[in-house]
Parts: sequence; C-alpha cells; structure tokens
Amino acid sequence: MRRLPPSGEPSPLATGPRNDWQTIVSLLPYLATYKWRVIFALTCLIGAKVANLGVPVVMKRIVDSLASVQQLTALGRAEHAPSIVLAGGIGLLVIAYAVVRLSTSLFTELREILFSKVTESAVRQLALKVFRHLHALSLRFHLDRQTGGMSRDIERGTRGITQLISYSLYSILPTLVEVGLVLGFFVVRYEAYYAVVTLVALVAYIVFTVKVTEWRTHFRRTMNELDSRANSRAIDSLLNYETVKYFGNEEWEAQRYDENLKRYRAAAIKSQNSLSALNFGQQAIIGIGLVFILWRATQGVMAGRLTLGDLVLINTFMLQLYIPLNFLGVVYRELKQSLTDMDRMFSLMGVMREVPDVPNAPPLAVRGGEVRFDHVNFAYEPSRPILHDVSFTIAAGTTTAVVGHSGSGKSTLARLLFRFYDLDRATGGAIAIDGQDIRDVAQDTLRAAIGIVPQDTVLFNDTIYYNIAYGRPLASRDEVIAAARAAHIHEFIESLPKGYETSVGERGLKLSGGEKQRVAIARTLLKNPPILVFDEATSALDSRSERAIQHELDQIARNRTTLIIAHRLSTVVHAQQIIVMDRGRIVEQGTHAELLRAGGLFAQMWALQQQRAEQEARDGDGAGGSAEDAPHDASALSQTETSGRA
Repeated sequence: MRRLPPSGEPSPLATGPRNDWQTIVSLLPYLATYKWRVIFALTCLIGAKVANLGVPVVMKRIVDSLASVQQLTALGRAEHAPSIVLAGGIGLLVIAYAVVRLSTSLFTELREILFSKVTESAVRQLALKVFRHLHALSLRFHLDRQTGGMSRDIERGTRGITQLISYSLYSILPTLVEVGLVLGFFVVRYEAYYAVVTLVALVAYIVFTVKVTEWRTHFRRTMNELDSRANSRAIDSLLNYETVKYFGNEEWEAQRYDENLKRYRAAAIKSQNSLSALNFGQQAIIGIGLVFILWRATQGVMAGRLTLGDLVLINTFMLQLYIPLNFLGVVYRELKQSLTDMDRMFSLMGVMREVPDVPNAPPLAVRGGEVRFDHVNFAYEPSRPILHDVSFTIAAGTTTAVVGHSGSGKSTLARLLFRFYDLDRATGGAIAIDGQDIRDVAQDTLRAAIGIVPQDTVLFNDTIYYNIAYGRPLASRDEVIAAARAAHIHEFIESLPKGYETSVGERGLKLSGGEKQRVAIARTLLKNPPILVFDEATSALDSRSERAIQHELDQIARNRTTLIIAHRLSTVVHAQQIIVMDRGRIVEQGTHAELLRAGGLFAQMWALQQQRAEQEARDGDGAGGSAEDAPHDASALSQTETSGRA
C-alpha cells in the first residue's frame, strides 16, 4: 500500500508560498507565446512616455513666449509684441502641444490593443491547465479539499494574472521609464540637484511603501483565507440545502457563516487602518520632496537663472511623476496580492499526481475483458486497512457479484478498478485486465473500457438530455433516446413539459433517487463499454421498477464482463460467481446454490432477507400491499450480524 500522510495528498500550500520571482517566472512562458506583440507594446509604451515628456517642454516654450509679450506690454512697447509672437511661434507651439498630448493617448491605446490578446490568452491557457490538472489529481485530493475554497483560489488566481500584467505594463513600467527620462532631462538641461532630490524622494517613497506593504501583507492573506473559508461554508451549506431544512438548522448555518464574516471584518478593519497610515506617510514624503524642488526653482527664477517657463516645466514634471506615485502604494499592494493569488493557483498545479501514468503508457487492449484481482491489499489511511489479500477472477463475458456487510470493502474494489487509487507495487498486489496490469496502461483508455452505475448518482446542473448524453457526448439523439428507453425512463421524460430539455437542478436534486439512478443507467448504456460495474445500481428503485430494469441489465451484461456490488441478494442470484466479503477479506465464493448449501455467512444473510421480506409482505397485506413489492435489503441485518462491519 502506498504510504501517504494521514491527510492524503499534501495541500497545495503545505510547503508554503513561493517567492514572487518564482511566480513571475512561472508566468513568463505563457507570455512568450506572443513575444512580438509584447515587443511592439513595449515600444508603444516608450513612445507614449517620450510624447508625455514633450508636453511640459512645449508648455515651457509657450509660457516663456507669453511672458516676453507680457513684459513688452508692461514696458509700453506693445507694438513689438506681434513680432515676438511670430518669432516665438506661439500658434505652432499650441498646435504642437495638442499633438504631443494626442500622441501620448494614441501610443497608450495602441499598447493596450496590442497587449490585450496577450493577457487574455495567458489567462485562458493557465485556467485551462489548472482545470485539467485538477481533474488529473486523485480522488483522495478532492475528498480532502473544499470545492468552494479551491474554486475561489482559481478565480482569484486568473484575475491576479490580469491585474499583474495590467499593473506592471500600465503603471509600474511606464512610471519607471518616465522617472528615467525626467532624471536624465534634469541632469542635461538644468542641474544635478533636481535629479538628486527627485531620486532621493522616489527611493524613500518606494522603500517606505514596500516596507509598510510587506507589513500589511499578512492582513490581506488573513482576509483571503477568511474569505475563502466563508465562501466554502456558504457553498457547502447551500449544496446541502435539503439537509439543512430537514433538521431546521437555518439559524445554525447562518451563525456559523456569520462567525467567519466577523473574523473577516476584524481583519478588514486592521487592513484599512494600516492603509491610512501608509497613505499619510506617502503624502508626507511627496510633500517634502516638492518643497525642496520648488524652493530651488523659485530661487533660480528670482536670480534670473531660470524663466517662468522653467518653473512651470519643473513643477509639471514633478506632478507627472508624483501623480502616478500616489497610486504606487495601491498598485504595489494589488501587485503583491495578485502574486499571492497567483501563487495559490500555481501551487495547485504543483500538487503531484498520486495516480500518474507510467512514461509512454500504452492503451489498454481489451480482448475478452477478463478482470483479475491478485492478492490485493489496500488502505485509504495507513492506520486503517480496508482490503486484505483479495484475489478473484471475473472470466471474460461473465458476471461476478460481490456482497457483504456495509464497510466490508465492496465499493473500494470498483474505485481501484477505475484507478482512482493505485496499489503499492511492492505489497499491494495487482489488478489486471486481459493480463495487463492497469497501472501500466493509460488511464483514459482504462476508464473508457469500463462503465459504472454508482450507488450515489450525482448529475450535472443541466438538462436530462445532457446528463444521458454525457456517457458518449458525440452520440446521436436517436442513440440517447434508445438508451433512455432501455433504462425505462423515456416515458417519464416525455411526460415532462420540456421533455429531454428539462433541467435536473443542482446535483440532480429536481429528480427523485430512482429517476436519477435510471438516468445513470441510461448514461452507462449509452457508453456501451466492454466491462460493466453496477454499484447498487437499483438500490433507489421500487421493486416493480427494479424487476423491469434488472431484466434489461441482465440483457446488457450478457457477453460482457460485469462486476455487481449489491446489498439486495435477490438481484445477484443469476451471477456465475458470488463473492462474500467481511472485514475486507473474501470469506466465501461460489454460485448462489453453492453458497446456500454451504450454510455460511451468505446463507445467513439470505435467510435474514427472506424473513424480512415475508414480514413486510404480511404487513403489506394488511395495508393492501403485496409480497412482490417487498424490498430485499442486505443492509437490514440485526445488531448481532453487523459485528463484521469494518
């Protein structure tokens, strides 16, 4: 048996979050698919920032020209103003100002047009890859996880990709490019003082933002965890709507949900308070930097070293830098949150498959369909073994039934046959189909060869037609209807107002247990596999429907390898081989007649069921019923007979 931790597969976050660079590196291959679009988008980004740099430069020329005109007017030499205007080309400067502003917008929109396909394609590829990976994980993983929280992780992860790319390409990278251009312009055009003060203020701003945001990150992570927990609680409660109603626990569920909401509220308040402190500190750093810059520029104007246009240009540059920086705190926080959300999604993809295919696994070649369990030992948890040295063979084209008390390991046989779990190669034994170890063949071909009607039928929240056709999605409508007829559900479907287009509701709850089971039978009939598994296939049916469908199942099972897991012994009388299990072991094996003659556990179970059937028949006679409608349920055993349950 494969030794796993008590919790099964490790939780995706069990090893802790990766660092941010690992997450970014994991994303890069999905962006590299459209590398030329990325390059063109970055070119447009640089073009937009160069054009944006030209806006204050042109404005400086306009202000200086108008200042000259105003000076001449003040000196009483207005007659020279037209020549100054003409020489200064104020009209052309105004047009140039409009052009550079329009160019900024044009390059920005071109960048977004070019990069939108990259972003959406990366999201699509990653979401699809996670979805496929989750389906490839073992049943153990999904039993240990809460679907609501996991779906929330995927939702936030895909949204995080969009936000990461958006913030990086549209906020952080443009700001860095603009900072570089402005600092270079200050050094070349003016003096290093402006560049030094600006750089110091920027570094202080960024360091302060990063440090405080890192401190705040655990508040956001706590909020995320509580949000996922509350969402999981809500989904779990709504999925079990009927159970909540049965026990009148609406208020209990509301209180449990509110407990999570209260904890979320407390974490959200702490997060908001820390945000206010961060915003105040950022504004203080920006204000101090502006004071030093503008004071120096004002002195330069008063000393005649700078013009009014220079003062306007320097002030405009600082505003253009600091306005994006006002959002840098928000951007950085959202960026960190996006990386955290993406890390959770990438961690899901990092969960190792418990049941992997061997390299270059060949497809299963079904010749006759012989199924052999050879010394099988298995445990879901190391401390609780389920199967002990189970060996039997289902000859090709024959029917074998497995009966026994609840918990004796019957349904585990079906799960192992489908490879929901793998047997340990050293101590777990083997399961083979036509001599091929199922661990050595491709899982998709294995499952394509087996059809199952499970005891607990869960349907998709779609139409009846969709749920039947799910057995073979490419089947024609006539084939779907033929399968429904064989499962004795066609007449019922036709009686519905919408017929086959009737929605079955969440998990098929709009249908009765018997109707859901007939849909499951029709779905398996449509699949038409060479190997069949009936896990209590008629347990939810009344006796009359059971007899009708049982006849069809007998016809379907003819010349197919069939494994029947049953409580009602009357449904397996025809089986060529009946295996009786107790506490995970085979205790008897033979035909119905042979087991009755042996007088063992099977004979005791049969006698108890017959007694109960007769008792119910007598009770039914008093109420107008008949013995034919009395169910035969092997689970109705006395307390003394249930001691063998595992």
